[in-house]
Parts: sequence; structure tokens; C-alpha cells
Amino acid sequence: ALAGFWKRVRRKKLDIKYIATDPSAAFISSVLENCPNAVHVFDHFHVVKLVNEKLDEIRRAQYNLGKDINKRKVLKGTRYLLLRNGADIFDEQYRTRLDNALDMNKPLSQTYYLKEMWMQPNKQAAEKVMLDWVKQAQESKVPQLMKMAVTIMVYRTGILAWYDCPISTGKAEGINNKIKVMKRVAYGFRDERYFQLRLYALHDCRITPNVG
Repeated sequence: ALAGFWKRVRRKKLDIKYIATDPSAAFISSVLENCPNAVHVFDHFHVVKLVNEKLDEIRRAQYNLGKDINKRKVLKGTRYLLLRNGADIFDEQYRTRLDNALDMNKPLSQTYYLKEMWMQPNKQAAEKVMLDWVKQAQESKVPQLMKMAVTIMVYRTGILAWYDCPISTGKAEGINNKIKVMKRVAYGFRDERYFQLRLYALHDCRITPNVG
């Protein structure tokens, strides 16, 4: 799929200035090889997902290592709250529970507040928050945090490029998900031409119902 994409780009002589992908090695290598002068933006959603995965990993590790029963009770069942944006938690009870979990667990708190990088008004402020966080993570001696700090520094340029051009892969991934749902609803297509026609009409709910 990537080879075909770059072939079409070269054939049409497109001048790509910005390109967004997830921060996978395959995409990084492909962009460097085929579009070295473009600004490579790492998709916001995928970076936040990476942080959330590490956050949940640390939550589980801290819960399993914890010996204080009361602290374990506070951590138990907080996964959903930790993965949400704090500003979106309006229920006072849930807000208090989240604050208590963060107050009594420093590694968890440090990872959670990495999300503040996306709340900064500009690239310079975001970079300062990022570098401050990396420094604290390295000094924490917590293996998960130190590993995450290395990952953040490796992806630093692509992450901060979002402030230069806040584009994402959201539309493309939304279309891919619709195609997957359509295939499941149809239990497969034997006629490739018919499948192609359905793809062209993907966003017409009268023709492709139950796809979203």
C-alpha cells in the first residue's frame, strides 16, 4: 500500500510539505526515503495512545507492588479515569478519586501530567514541558518512566511538529474502520467489482447502512 501511494505521488509530481502518520518505524523509514523534505508530523491520537498505554502499565505495576491496602483500593478501578482528559471529568466524586490516586502515587502522577504537553499554547511551551518531564522521568529511577522518556526523545521532532501543522490521520483511519465494518456486515465479497463500487459509496448511508 505504501509503495503504491508513493508511486502515485511521483507520477503526479506532488510537492508534499507536511505529512502525518503514526510513529511506527515503517512509516518513519518510508517518509524519510520518499519525502525527505516534508515535515513529518506524528499523529496526536497515536502519541496520546502511547502515553495512555504506558500510564495503564504503570498503574498495574504500582497496584501489584503496593502493600498498603488503602492505596491499592484507591488505585483499583481508576483505569478509565486515568485515560480520560482531566478537564472532561465533571463529576466531583470521580475528580476527587482521580486526584487521590495521583497524589499518593508519584510515578502515576508523573506519567499522567505528560498529557499537559498538548495543552500548551505553542511549540516552545510544549517543548519546555516535554523536556522537564523527560528530566524528571530519568531522575525517577522508575523503569517504565525511564523507558518512556527515551521513547519521547526519539519521537521528539515529530511530536512537536504537530504545533507547526496540527494535522492527523483521523479521516484516513475513520475510512479504514468503515471499510472493516462493511466487510464484516457483508461477511466477505466474492465479486471484487461490487466491493469496489460499495467502497465508492461508502459515505452514502442509503447505500451502505450500518457502517457509521
